[in-house]
Amino acid sequence: MTTQWESLANEHILGIAPYEPGKPVEELERELGIHDAIKLASNENPLAPSDRVQQAILAAVPNLNRYPDGSGYYLRQALAKKHDVSPDQVVLGNGSNELIELIVRSFLRPGDEAVVPHPSFVVYPMIVQAAGGIRVMVMLKDHRLDLEAMARAITPMTKIVFIANPNNPTATIVTKDEVAHFMSRLPERTIVVFDEAYIQFALGPDFPETLEYVTQGRKVVVLRTFSKAASLAGLRIGYGVADADCIALMNRIRQPFNVNSLGQVAALAALEDESHTLECVRMIEAGRHYLYDEFNALGVKYVPSRANFILVDVGRSASDIYQRLLKEGVIVRPMTPFGMESALRITVGTPQENRRLVKALRAVLGKSSA
Repeated sequence: MTTQWESLANEHILGIAPYEPGKPVEELERELGIHDAIKLASNENPLAPSDRVQQAILAAVPNLNRYPDGSGYYLRQALAKKHDVSPDQVVLGNGSNELIELIVRSFLRPGDEAVVPHPSFVVYPMIVQAAGGIRVMVMLKDHRLDLEAMARAITPMTKIVFIANPNNPTATIVTKDEVAHFMSRLPERTIVVFDEAYIQFALGPDFPETLEYVTQGRKVVVLRTFSKAASLAGLRIGYGVADADCIALMNRIRQPFNVNSLGQVAALAALEDESHTLECVRMIEAGRHYLYDEFNALGVKYVPSRANFILVDVGRSASDIYQRLLKEGVIVRPMTPFGMESALRITVGTPQENRRLVKALRAVLGKSSA
């Protein structure tokens, strides 16, 4: 009798549904017979990397026959200076995803619990389950992380708590005061992972300074990325900041050369080019307010956003509206997998893309233009 692959697999992964990425835009255009489709589905920055970053990438191309700097020396030095920490408190990752996996693999034993908000970033429960951990799912309250409920969910078996701030897919934040109250109740042995992929779009006096908890020696890991505001999603580069002992443990299992050469030079150049980030943040803020006005005019409900995307309730089947928008050449993300049957997650695009989205949405909802 033939041995089935599933019988050989790690039992922890058998209940995990694989992540289903969208098709390439070009393939969708071919299948649907459309042209010039716009992608507003993946929370990407609609602007290309800055000229300075592109020049740095081109300058590095002749050296691609060499392995990248395995320690990310120059980038870690620059990040340490930016955040006023030691370089040995910084770890680089192939996007934030790899860093989340490194944290879980470093600290979560089979049977340990991880408190995970829901709906939130799909990678958290996936990696916890793959490691044999127990996922303690805590529902959001009014589209926001319920830190009170998350604190109540902590038990002596809780090893990690994930806090996505801003949260994906709701684009909401938890405030400085809420985080301070949560941290005051946290057991010493519980690690808090602050995932701040969209922080540049959310900054304000109410946003928590989570790096202060690292400075205080708390069991905290702060994750950031160059995928969003820096326009480097295609190069997959993120970083974590934590106590040096924590980073040293993560480095024990971090793969050699995990961050490619182009990603390192691009991120270093991006750090030195804040004007691009400011341009992106201002464009996204203006785009959010434009879309709020248009959604109001269409009678479409939405969650006020502190990120570069908006959670929208279209009041009917999101899957149906998604398919209809596809035929208009507009790609968004239906939230049906999260149990939100009438919700779409829509990335804020360029002014031209935003106008096209509104026109398409008006058409598929059967709304006449004003």
